[in-house]
Amino acid sequence: MSNEKENPVYDILKQINDNVWEVPVSFKPGMNVPGRIFVSRPLLDILEKETIDQIANVASLPGIQRYSMAMPDAHLGYGFSIGGVAAFDGNEGVISPGGVGFDINCGVRLIRTDLKEMDVRPMLAPLLDSLFEAIPSGVGSKSRIRINDKELDDVFVNGVRWAVENGYGVEGDIGHCESNGKMQGADPSKVSTKARKRGRPQLGTLGSGNHFLEVQYVDKVYDEKAAEAFGLKEGQVTFMIHCGSRGAGHQICTDHIQMLSQASRKYKIPLPDKQLACAPANSDEAQDYFSAMVCAANYAWVNRQVIMHWCREVFDSFFKDEHGDLGMDLVYDVAHNVAKLEKHTINGEEKELYVHRKGATRAFPAGHPEIPVDYQSTGQPVIIPGSMGTASYVLKGCPAAMELTFGSACHGSGRVMSRKSAKHELRGEEVQKDLGSRGIIVRASQPSLIAEEAPEVYKSSSEVVDVVHSLKIATKVARLLPMGVVKG
Repeated sequence: MSNEKENPVYDILKQINDNVWEVPVSFKPGMNVPGRIFVSRPLLDILEKETIDQIANVASLPGIQRYSMAMPDAHLGYGFSIGGVAAFDGNEGVISPGGVGFDINCGVRLIRTDLKEMDVRPMLAPLLDSLFEAIPSGVGSKSRIRINDKELDDVFVNGVRWAVENGYGVEGDIGHCESNGKMQGADPSKVSTKARKRGRPQLGTLGSGNHFLEVQYVDKVYDEKAAEAFGLKEGQVTFMIHCGSRGAGHQICTDHIQMLSQASRKYKIPLPDKQLACAPANSDEAQDYFSAMVCAANYAWVNRQVIMHWCREVFDSFFKDEHGDLGMDLVYDVAHNVAKLEKHTINGEEKELYVHRKGATRAFPAGHPEIPVDYQSTGQPVIIPGSMGTASYVLKGCPAAMELTFGSACHGSGRVMSRKSAKHELRGEEVQKDLGSRGIIVRASQPSLIAEEAPEVYKSSSEVVDVVHSLKIATKVARLLPMGVVKG
């Protein structure tokens, strides 16, 4: 039931249709374009007014195209809302770290197996124990591997290919990563000594917060043809990895926000919020940040690749003797905190735009040149994880995404409770016990991490996905239910 009378956001927004709401340019002085929020009424009822302020603030930045957007999982973030999407003219626009976030190329990868739920369920507890032991996790966790500065440069520049060439995966993994696991334009000289120092010992670590490794099974298939293309079928076990660029990316963002704060003043860019520090897209400052951001993005793809390799080893040790080759192919890996130079059509003209996606993922349709060859007739896999005890979804990108959202979809469920509030109101041991009663085993370094990421601190993943599906930004292919979770 909507609480329209009590919620001030209804006084601000203009309803376009059931799942699209507009922030008019009259809402705040200086807005260059309207805002667009893709959200259902139940999700709008729990949207903070401050998130709408952030959408409007982004709409005031120079060179923004069409709209300042927010996906259905939107909530308050740094500068841009989480779930924010904005595209800026490649020549007359800006680049802003606030539109990417501190965890550069935080992303998700999904791996299929030939195992059935009944194969894994009896071994689930020791399997989770072994995964927890094999994958370093938690704040300050250190990797099982060590790399020197030259190897770190190779990671920054070559991305997933570095991992495969060093024994962490197979050639087929590369083609199933967004951008083939390697953005162009990396310049390691733009990465500070401090960022390097933080990055060297953390390659192949899960981190903390909302990062996770989840063992799942395919509960339902909605689109048989697309599911077959992705290698998914009902009853099949999959696993999902969610993490990013760790301390390296965080430090790269921190370093360049300071530089771009100065650049904003230098280029006399009026900022409604200092967290939107930015510089003209073609300026030295913006390009220096972009080159360093690419380094962090490539690092993140390697990080997930190394974790996947170790997960494959654990699964093999448990099941290979009995089941043979387990068919652990990478379905896809998507980024959801990154800026990319892309071609999009604006008023009938193709333009190069810096598309910022913060807590949003690409959702490119069939035939798009930037998706894998074997998904060309289907559309890009769009992976939207749930929240430990809730469903995750695999969707396929659709043509409407290019018209509505610059080829973008949501990236998850979106928080409704802060970590501080969650730890105050919930007890990790009780959350873990409740999940266990539902057949979901959780392993974490400390109970407070479980409380912070309890299912109830997030919006409904099903509600979020239904918005994307109904707008045909991306349509549902399969639903995955959790069996076991390793938390950072």
